[in-house]
Amino acid sequence: MAKKVAVINDLSSFGRCSLVASISVLSAMGVQACPLPTAILSAQTGYPDYFCEDYTTRMKHFRCHWLEMGQHFDGIYTGFMTGEAQFNEVFSFLDTFHSSSTFLLVDPVMGDDGEAYSIFTPQLLRQMKQLSARAQILTPNLTEFCLLTDLDYQTIAGSATLQQQLELLIPIGIQFCQNNLQHLIITGIRSMDAYGHSFMGNLHISGNQSHFYNFPQKGCSYSGTGDLFASAIAAGVSQGISVEKLIPQIGKFLVASLEDSLLHQVPRNDGVNYEAFLSMLSPKHFI
Repeated sequence: MAKKVAVINDLSSFGRCSLVASISVLSAMGVQACPLPTAILSAQTGYPDYFCEDYTTRMKHFRCHWLEMGQHFDGIYTGFMTGEAQFNEVFSFLDTFHSSSTFLLVDPVMGDDGEAYSIFTPQLLRQMKQLSARAQILTPNLTEFCLLTDLDYQTIAGSATLQQQLELLIPIGIQFCQNNLQHLIITGIRSMDAYGHSFMGNLHISGNQSHFYNFPQKGCSYSGTGDLFASAIAAGVSQGISVEKLIPQIGKFLVASLEDSLLHQVPRNDGVNYEAFLSMLSPKHFI
């Protein structure tokens, strides 16, 4: 029987992100995606304008019906929240379905490139900290990790070398993992080598251990890459694949998708051309 992951995220018709990304990645990796929409959008929020219908008041109907059906999930993955009220619905969902046999992956969507998104408020941050405290896997980008830990983003990102960034991040990350958290993956850490080549890396911390994975940076920041990454992590963990095996192959998948998007001059808001490379996430690549 296929593993099942409940994906609590928005559905954006354009932008190749959120539930669109999650459903295709989980399916390609042999996992059943069970979507619970937080909002329905005509296009992701990076576009100049869009239609958005908040789904907060409808989320309880999914939870109650799934409970009546006797459903069980191998994993729960949370992404974009429309605002503070929605967290109560998510906490109720976790009270119903999160157990010792069901992992929780939280992608704490709050900002990027040192800037918080327009939905961000101090109350949202407080609730995101509460949600993150219940997670077994956390996938913040550097901006979001700084928000969660009250770090100054410019102090980290402005460090002269990658080594200096890691020396600041690793002790705080290890401390962050001392309670419930099993895997902290900080994404989007930028660096440059001696020849001027740009790289984008992910710092994985588990217990007292840390490992940094570096990949060539391809073009600008595209919509949906974080969703693709977190979805692949959720799918792989539900299949029993180690995070250490997952991160390098997911990185190769994202680099290939970015290269193709640059080749075809895809606008950043449209997301990356990942569809042709989903075979790179086949379970056979993680044996």
